[in-house]
Amino acid sequence: MNPISFASGIVPEFGPVDTIEAAAAGGFDMVGLWVEPADWTDQTTRDARAALARTGLPLLDVEVVWIKPDSSDDDHRKVIDVGAELGAKNVLCVSSDPDHARTAARLAMLCEHAAPAGIRVALEFGIFTEVKSLATALSILDDVAHSSRALLLDPIHLDRSGTTVEQIAAIDPALLPYAQFCDALAQRPDPADFAAVIEDAIDLRQQCGEGALPLAALYHALPAGIPLSIELRSKALRDAFPHPALRASEVARATRAWMDTLA
Repeated sequence: MNPISFASGIVPEFGPVDTIEAAAAGGFDMVGLWVEPADWTDQTTRDARAALARTGLPLLDVEVVWIKPDSSDDDHRKVIDVGAELGAKNVLCVSSDPDHARTAARLAMLCEHAAPAGIRVALEFGIFTEVKSLATALSILDDVAHSSRALLLDPIHLDRSGTTVEQIAAIDPALLPYAQFCDALAQRPDPADFAAVIEDAIDLRQQCGEGALPLAALYHALPAGIPLSIELRSKALRDAFPHPALRASEVARATRAWMDTLA
């Protein structure tokens, strides 16, 4: 059975300690943390480290390194450094830079910075970024050509970008240290309507097995046993379960129930 990780996006209104404690209360195997460089202090690191030690949860990933034409490489490195101090295995990266060669160069720099800590730099693609397709993401990663580079797949972005299960199955498994998971409505937002695309991604996700995405086929196309980060940004869940531990428990319950159908 794949380990499941509690993504920070499930509880976007809470900080790292609450996120970790919610993941533990919900019975998740791992946890992911959002690192905001401007707000993250040495005390935040100490508090998060203590919470990880207290709960015994491994840190699957930290996010997000968001490459933009004017974004700060120092901020990007700080996200990686925080991950290194806390034992993260991966850092999630997206790019809103239309210059793909520049994205590849900056990813290569991040990989060099992350490598000593054993952290993979996972590039996520989606129509909300300037890396809108699987083909573009793989082309950028080919240009990076560093052993720490990785690819992050998210079912909602796969569907909205038109990526097929057959294309996923053809990806080099070495590029996939983990994947995100969720379900979603069949109706796709208009790619030209950025507000609708963002609402789809941060408010309208659904529990695994409750939507219309081909999750079972996607699951079987992935490398066996990799961690699944349950990226379930959902206004309905936030409204129904305002307490982070209860929200985590509900997500874990539904996720494990869906995974049981795969056996």
